[in-house]
Amino acid sequence: MAQQHLEPTEPVSGHLGPSPTGDALAGYLRSQATEFLRALRQHRESGGTAAGAEDPVDAVRALRRSVRRVSASLHTFRPLLDPDWSESLRPELAWLSGTLGMEHAYESRLERLLLALHRLSGAAFPTQPATVGGGSAAATASSSPDRGNLTVGAAKAGALLDRQLTLARTRAHSTALQALGSSRFHAVADSIAVLASEVPLTRTAVTTDIRPLAGAAQERLEDAVSALPLVTAGSPYNAEALIHGLSPDPSPHPQDAPWHQVRLLLRLHRYAREVLTSSVDVRLLTAGQCLDRHRDASEAASAAAAAARTPRIAPATAYALGVLHADQRHEVEAARFAFQQCWQKQAVST
Repeated sequence: MAQQHLEPTEPVSGHLGPSPTGDALAGYLRSQATEFLRALRQHRESGGTAAGAEDPVDAVRALRRSVRRVSASLHTFRPLLDPDWSESLRPELAWLSGTLGMEHAYESRLERLLLALHRLSGAAFPTQPATVGGGSAAATASSSPDRGNLTVGAAKAGALLDRQLTLARTRAHSTALQALGSSRFHAVADSIAVLASEVPLTRTAVTTDIRPLAGAAQERLEDAVSALPLVTAGSPYNAEALIHGLSPDPSPHPQDAPWHQVRLLLRLHRYAREVLTSSVDVRLLTAGQCLDRHRDASEAASAAAAAARTPRIAPATAYALGVLHADQRHEVEAARFAFQQCWQKQAVST
């Protein structure tokens, strides 16, 4: 049977066919719990440091994928689940997903910033094979890069970012290892293991149509998107986005929060659709990728700004970091423009 892909603006409740009930939700949660247990077994068999360095990395990513989907389902379909059980498990899943994701986030951020530095300097980025101990090729290159083709300021900026983000990544790696060996994690794993065979639904869940709950997730997304400044984002260059670029306030950029919220709501909507249709909507994936780029560029810009606040750095280093910050804020605007184009194209085609 061909997969059915609904547009983001098409109500989920308009889906034809038998009404999916709590049984569909239970099946989805069991499958995600099974994926979690499979990834956990893979991680344990690799010992976290297997000769095939990608094995533990892939296992951690698989753990996070299943955890995100279980957590999202507990949020979207919470009226159909035992409230005490779901409300106690959701914060634990959020803790686990956040803890496991930090190492990769710092690694990706460093890679993005070093690539941007080389691009802005007109220099080729040095690449080296990944080390046996793990990490991407770009991250490995960043530990001892050839910065001969960079200006002095850019080279020192790269070295400063390398030190700061590598230290943060190392700490995140240690934190993740500690978390995976903690009693808190084992309690979460035990709960998910039980979920693989028994889903604590309410008594009425098996006869309740779950489409209105999925539709509510879609409506929350559409409301959040409608509040975004898509007219402003309709221009690939938005000078207003740089108004706060030199602010001494170290808090996140004030324009970014609504976009980050839309990213989370889009993920909830996409996962709710998976429960209903057991399929992946490529167009929703594309919109999500635009918002992922937005998040990555926003956090990279914040990292460049934080590095520029390092005491007693040379003016040339601070200048290079300022240029890097502006570059990443332009990347933020490019991602917003791409999302605006993607979303409005989907709306017109319905």
